[in-house]
Amino acid sequence: MDRTVIVVKPDGVSRGLTDTILARFENDGFRITSKKNLRFTLEQAKEFYSPHVGKDFFQELISFITSGPVVAVVIEGRNALERARQIIGTTDPASAPKGTIRGDYGSGITTNVVHASDSPESFRHEWKIIFG
Repeated sequence: MDRTVIVVKPDGVSRGLTDTILARFENDGFRITSKKNLRFTLEQAKEFYSPHVGKDFFQELISFITSGPVVAVVIEGRNALERARQIIGTTDPASAPKGTIRGDYGSGITTNVVHASDSPESFRHEWKIIFG
């Protein structure tokens, strides 16, 4: 079994989409093994998004993820990383297919309601920041 981190971002939480989003993963056979409600500190956010340091959108990511509460979970299942990324859709909701979380609920590249780890390394990095 593989694991990945899923974060329902501030826009998803404020719009009351947390249960709907998490149900998408559970309905696909994933098991939620850890769950945490939190509000990222500036330091946590900078560490969480450290792979994007130096990119034009880094500060926007930091400002947004610290703007409100989030719900983070670890999900477990077969091919978790790949399958979770398929369920959430592409980063830009405008190009994410309908039926994906971002395609159905996202409104912008940053305001796309959900984050998922994109590699085993990012899972370990993100898990340590949120759950470690």
